[in-house]
Amino acid sequence: MYRRLSAVLFPVVTVLLVGAVLWGYQVNQEKNSILIKAENQYQRAFHDLSFHIDKLHTELGNTLALNATSHASQRKGLVNVWRLTSQAQNEINQLPLTLLPFNKTEEFLSNISNFSYRAAVRDLTNEPLNADEMKTLQALYEHSKEIATDLRDVQSKVIANNLRWMDVEVAIASEEKTLDNTIIDGFQTVDKKVGAYEEVNWGPSMTAMFEKRTYSALSGNDVTEEEVKQKATQFAGRPLSDMRVVENGNGTEYSSYSFSAKDENGADVTMDFTKKGGQLIWYMSPRDVKEAKLGPEQARDAAQSFLDSRGYADMTPVGYEAYGNVASILFAAKRDNVVVYPEKVTVKVALDNGEVTGLQASDYLFEHKKRELKTPALTLNQAKQALNPNFQIAGETLALIKNDIDQEVLCYQFTGRVNGSVYRIYINGDNGAEEKIEEMKAAEAGVTS
Repeated sequence: MYRRLSAVLFPVVTVLLVGAVLWGYQVNQEKNSILIKAENQYQRAFHDLSFHIDKLHTELGNTLALNATSHASQRKGLVNVWRLTSQAQNEINQLPLTLLPFNKTEEFLSNISNFSYRAAVRDLTNEPLNADEMKTLQALYEHSKEIATDLRDVQSKVIANNLRWMDVEVAIASEEKTLDNTIIDGFQTVDKKVGAYEEVNWGPSMTAMFEKRTYSALSGNDVTEEEVKQKATQFAGRPLSDMRVVENGNGTEYSSYSFSAKDENGADVTMDFTKKGGQLIWYMSPRDVKEAKLGPEQARDAAQSFLDSRGYADMTPVGYEAYGNVASILFAAKRDNVVVYPEKVTVKVALDNGEVTGLQASDYLFEHKKRELKTPALTLNQAKQALNPNFQIAGETLALIKNDIDQEVLCYQFTGRVNGSVYRIYINGDNGAEEKIEEMKAAEAGVTS
C-alpha cells in the first residue's frame, strides 16, 4: 500500500518541487530586472544632473561674456539658464534623495531658475540688466562652477569604483545613524557648501517671492474668542449651537482662531479668523448635493447675493467650474470699472438649492487695499491693434493683473472667440504687450465678465 502511495505521490511532489523552483527563479529574475531598471534610471539621472550643472556653469559664463547691449543674446542665454536649472531640478527629483538633506542645493537651483526666467521675460531693451543683477550672475557663475566640480568628483568615483545607487537607497532607508557611502558623502558635501554661500542679492524682481504673508501685518486689534463667536454667528446668518473656538499659533506671525459649530439642521459649520483684526480666512459648511437643479447663472446670482450681504462689495465673477453638483465661482473686486484680480475670493454653491457651502478669502485678505489706478497710456482702440485680426471681441474692460514676475499691470481685458474657442486676452495698457491669455470654458464664458 505504501509502495503504491509513494508511486503516486513521488511524481506529484517532484512536479510541485520543480514548479516551485521555476517559480522562484522567475520571481528572482523579475526582481533582478526591476532592480537593474531602477539602477539604470538612477545612473542616467545622476550623470544627466552632472552634465546639466556643468552646462549651466558654461551658459552663465557665456551670458556674462556678452556685450551689455546685446539684449537678444542675453535673453537667449537667460532662457537657457532657466531651461538647464529646470532640467537639473527634475533630475534631482528622480534620485533617491528623499531622506538625504539636499534642500539647500534644490532651493539654490530654484532661485536661479526664477531669477533667470523673470529677467528673460521682461523687455531688456527698456529695462536692461542692472549692475546688481550682473553681480548676481557673476556670483551664480562662481557658485555653479564649485557645484559642478564637486559633482564631477562624485561622478568620477562612481565610475571608477562601479558604485550603485541602489546601495544609496538602502543606506538612506536604514535606521543607522552613520551613513558610510561615497555618493551620500558627496551630496552632503555639496549641500553643506551651498548652505554656506553668502546671501545672493536676487534683485527687486524676486522680492515678492520672498515676502511672507503673515497675519501680523494686517490692520486692527487682536480679537477675543467671544468676539470670534459673534463674528462667526453673524457671518453664518443662521442660529448656531455647540460653538467652539481654538487658537492656533499663539505668539507667532500666523496667530488665528478656528471656529466650529452646528447649525439648526445639525450640519457642521467651520471657519478660520485672523487673531489680529478678526478677519475671515475661510468658511465651510459642506454637505452632499445629490442633484443639480440650478444653472451657472443662478449659481452666480446666489454667490453674488451672499457676498453682498457679507460685506464683500463690488465683486464681479471671473471664473466658474462645477464638480459633484457644487459650483466653484471665482470673484474679483471691481474698482472704478477696473477688475482687480489680486483681490479675489472663491465661493462654493450647492446646485440643488443655491446654498453657499464654502468661501475662500485668503487672497482677498492680503490684497484688499487702496490702489492708485492710473489711466492707461494706450486707448482702447490702440490696444485692439495688438490682438489677432481673427479674434472676435465679445467683451472688453480694464483689468489689474499680476504678470509672470508678480508685478501688478493695468491691462485691457478682451473676451472673445478665435479658432473655435473662447479666450480672455490681457493687453498691457502702457506698451501694448500681450501679458497673458486664458482659454475659457463655455459655462465660464456665460457667467463671467
